[in-house]
Amino acid sequence: MRVGLLFCVAMLLSATGWANPDRRGVNWFDDYAAANISGASSITISLSEQRAYFYKGGTLVGVSKVSSGKSGHRTSPGHFRVLAKRPNHRSTIYGSYVDRRTGRVVKADVNTRRDRRPPGTYYRGAKMSYYLRFNGGIGMHASGHVPNYPASHGCVRMPPHMARKFFQHARVGTPVRVTY
Repeated sequence: MRVGLLFCVAMLLSATGWANPDRRGVNWFDDYAAANISGASSITISLSEQRAYFYKGGTLVGVSKVSSGKSGHRTSPGHFRVLAKRPNHRSTIYGSYVDRRTGRVVKADVNTRRDRRPPGTYYRGAKMSYYLRFNGGIGMHASGHVPNYPASHGCVRMPPHMARKFFQHARVGTPVRVTY
């Protein structure tokens, strides 16, 4: 009976890829392992690979492609912790100026530190859903544009389904290590 149960568990782990997570490639997350493995969570972001790795109790339970900060806005390497979680965050610096009467975007891709707001408009910050802030105003968040190269203003962009998984399983205080 015990051998049969162990065989079934081994087959399940093999079928889900948990027994050998390296074979799964990128953009996968094992919710069962993240919820049931004991130990602390941690996140490692590799700038050279443009990947984020989620660990639970030292076991890799998820990998996501990312797009970090581009030239002039590089994502800083270092050891950080998740400082805040905001499911529906909007940027306070990057976004659009929108006409108050019509709701149409008057000027897109604005930087509020540089671009003056035209009369009759308001500022609407860029969406940064599932935001995990870890270094000042820098964080990980969902984006529809996650190329395999640095392209952000310093944040770490992730595909929406992966950002949701990391957000769901990370807690405030979770260690975040950013490396090259």
